[in-house]
Amino acid sequence: MDYLLEIKGLTKRFGKTLVLDGFDLNVARGETVVITGPSGCGKSTALRCINRLTEPDSGSITFAGVDITRLSYSDLLRVRRRIGFVFQHFNLIERLTALQNVMLGVIFEGVPYPEARDMALRALARVGIGEMLACRRPSELSGGERQRVGIARALVMDPDLMLWDEPTASLDPILVVDVLDVMEELVKTSGKTMIIVTHEMKFASRVADRIVLLDRGRVAEEGPPGEVFLAPKSEIGRRYKRLLAG
Repeated sequence: MDYLLEIKGLTKRFGKTLVLDGFDLNVARGETVVITGPSGCGKSTALRCINRLTEPDSGSITFAGVDITRLSYSDLLRVRRRIGFVFQHFNLIERLTALQNVMLGVIFEGVPYPEARDMALRALARVGIGEMLACRRPSELSGGERQRVGIARALVMDPDLMLWDEPTASLDPILVVDVLDVMEELVKTSGKTMIIVTHEMKFASRVADRIVLLDRGRVAEEGPPGEVFLAPKSEIGRRYKRLLAG
């Protein structure tokens, strides 16, 4: 199996609280993995450890053959350019337009302004943001539009891996569907490796190659959606089956 990402024995504590307790995960190139589980089970922490936005206490994270837990900060920055991250709370710079937010990382890479602008406009178009909306600042956009700008920002550098940290959790229910539609289209057409943390189970059933259920910082169950949701082996899996049935 050609794994893009291999995580072994990951642990993380916040104070006395053990959040990740020997977390293991392998992700193949082109695979879409959905991580879910109860609130506080370590989902977002696991995701943020992958590119060391959160520093793990122990374990290894091998991305494209390199253990990133051993990298210097400068080397880590080079690896992060190959990993797109979509945040729950958008994390856009308010004084910049949507277009400028998406261009920023490309400009930092030394891409000339005209080319960076074209790259950003193409990324925004992929998520349904045209030039008129691209010229607006985040405060002038809806929550769903802001999240689509955040997705475009993660896409613009054509990353090898995309990480999604509960991207619909901050949205009103009426806006959730629009963002999920954008995500589903990207899963189907981009061919990218994706790890998605979400509580949207019906969406997960449609897009995931594999579901990973976390419980108290450990993998309780993993497998194809039909196997995990229809014939679960763990107690947490059975709880999710009942939730979906309802």
